[in-house]
Amino acid sequence: MHSPLEIARNYIDVGIHKVNISAFKTFLLAFFAGIFIGFAGIASTTASCTVPTGSLSRLLGAIVFPAGMAMCLISGSELFTGNSLIIISVLEKKISLRKMLKNWFFAYIGNFMGAAFVALLVVYGHTPSLFSGALAQSIVNAGVARTDLSFSESLIRGILCNILVCIAVWMAFASKNVSGKLLTSFWPIFLFVLCGFEHCVADMYFGVAALLTSLEYGIPAGSLNWGSFLWGNLLPVSLGNVIGGALIVGLGYWAVYLHETPYAHSTIAAEQAEIDIAEEY
Repeated sequence: MHSPLEIARNYIDVGIHKVNISAFKTFLLAFFAGIFIGFAGIASTTASCTVPTGSLSRLLGAIVFPAGMAMCLISGSELFTGNSLIIISVLEKKISLRKMLKNWFFAYIGNFMGAAFVALLVVYGHTPSLFSGALAQSIVNAGVARTDLSFSESLIRGILCNILVCIAVWMAFASKNVSGKLLTSFWPIFLFVLCGFEHCVADMYFGVAALLTSLEYGIPAGSLNWGSFLWGNLLPVSLGNVIGGALIVGLGYWAVYLHETPYAHSTIAAEQAEIDIAEEY
């Protein structure tokens, strides 16, 4: 198992690698990440849509959804929310802010296209017809529920969500084997879904799927339209995700493990440095 200090040091190199991938490859890897999260979205809705008890329904969805993060971590992809941790490499002055923002831009666009691609195939493959149309109603309800939130509620839920997502990524880096990565990343993702926090890439799928399902099946969508989805939901959630991932987890862990920390960049003295930090704090 890698220690937190080792994870912080290792992620410097991860950030350098990510920003030096070509824009096309970043987009393509992000497209796959959007697909993986989209699959998790439809699977979680399918698992929970016919369960009448609200808390049990949410629990089932939360158990299924981490499969999306598992695919992102193990298969190789660029997930916008997890890439918030690239801020560590920027703070260490190993890459420029411009390169990080370029990575974020292409990751975000790729994630949206991948999630929308899954939504399109799910709807026009008529998967929502399952359970006598109950799944179609649940898909629309999931989209409407997100646009019923105020800007501040969406922002705050986005912050809370990406704290957990970036902790899931951080914990996955602690393990040296696949089983460990799957086990450690499961719990934070499970928690954010269970608690109803907002993940912008998941919402890309849920919003598009709800809009398309509403049109295809003639189900009223209430407050949900392209404007309320993009500006009332996706914008504040995305901003919240950046705050939670980059400014809270990324900046916070950099300050603890790398900034003005003795031996932080020494492989030989790494374990002793971690002991010193623990004693100091």
